[in-house]
Amino acid sequence: MTKKIFAACTLLLFLAISIVSFKEKEQVQPQQKQKLRKIVIDAGHGGADHGAIGKYSKEKDVSLTVAMLLQKAIAKEIPDVEVYMTRTTDIYDSPIEKANKANAAKGDLFISIHCNSADPIRHRELVGYKTVTSKNKKTKKTTTKKVPQYRTYYTPNPAKGTETYIWATGKTTQKTNALKNHEDLYIDSTTAAELKDFNPDDPEMDIILSLKTKQYFDRSARFAMTIEEEFIKTGRPSRQARQRGKGIWVLQAVAMPAVLIEIGFISNAAEEDYINSANGQQDIVSAITKAIKRYKYTLETTGIKQGSMSADKK
Repeated sequence: MTKKIFAACTLLLFLAISIVSFKEKEQVQPQQKQKLRKIVIDAGHGGADHGAIGKYSKEKDVSLTVAMLLQKAIAKEIPDVEVYMTRTTDIYDSPIEKANKANAAKGDLFISIHCNSADPIRHRELVGYKTVTSKNKKTKKTTTKKVPQYRTYYTPNPAKGTETYIWATGKTTQKTNALKNHEDLYIDSTTAAELKDFNPDDPEMDIILSLKTKQYFDRSARFAMTIEEEFIKTGRPSRQARQRGKGIWVLQAVAMPAVLIEIGFISNAAEEDYINSANGQQDIVSAITKAIKRYKYTLETTGIKQGSMSADKK
C-alpha cells in the first residue's frame, strides 16, 4: 500500500469512527473533536437587495445591525475565535460571492442572519347579491338570477418567532462538491503532506468527502437546535431548527458547518418593533453567542452528539 493510500485510509477510518447516522432520537456517541477558530458571519441581503420589508424597516438593515453586534459580542466573550464578516456596509453580494468569501476566509462555521416574513392573510366575505338579467338569443326568453357578491380584504399575518435552517439532506451532493473544491478546509495539516498528490476523483476520496459531509450536517443540525434552545430561554417563540426542502444555496456552497437564522418576522408589527429595538437585538445576540459557546465547548471537548430536527418542505 502506498504512503498516500495509507494516509487516506487512516483518515477514512478516523472519520468513520467519528460519524454516526442522524436518527430521530438523540444518541450519545461523540464525533470528532475540532477547534473552532474562525466564524464567518453573513448579514443577509444588502444594497439593491433589501430583502423583506416591514412597516418602517428593511431586512438588509436589521440583519446588518444584528450581525455587527454579534461580531462585537464574540470578540468580547469568545476572544480566541476570529470573526470574518461577509459585509460591514450596505453592499450587495450574490450568494456565489458570499460563498466565495466564506471559503476564502477558511471559516470553521458559517452563520447567516436574516429576518422572516409572511404574506398577509386573504379573506373573502359575502356582502350580498346582485340581480342579473339575461336573454336567451334562441328562445328570446329573459331570465333573472341572483349572483353572490364578495369583498376581498387582507389582514396582517400573525406569524412570529425564530427559525434556524440548515441545508436540506436532498442537497447533500452540492455540499460534497463544495468540500471537494476546497479540500484545504477539511484536510488537517498532519495528513495534508501525505495527500498532496492524492487524486480527488479516486473512490477513497469520494468516501472521505461523503463522510465529512455527514459530519458537517450533524454539526450544523446540533448548532441549529442549540440556537433555538437559547432563543426559547429568552422567552421567544421558536419555530424550531429546520431543513428547507428547496434548499438555501449559500449553506450548501460553503465548505463548513452552516446555519441561517431567521431572527423574527419583520411582517409582524410587534416583531418588527422587537427586532429593531436595542433590548430585542441584545436578546438575539446574547442567545446566538451562548449557542456558539455551547457549540464550541462540545466541539472541542466531547464532540458533537446527534439529535433530531424537523424538515420544512417549503
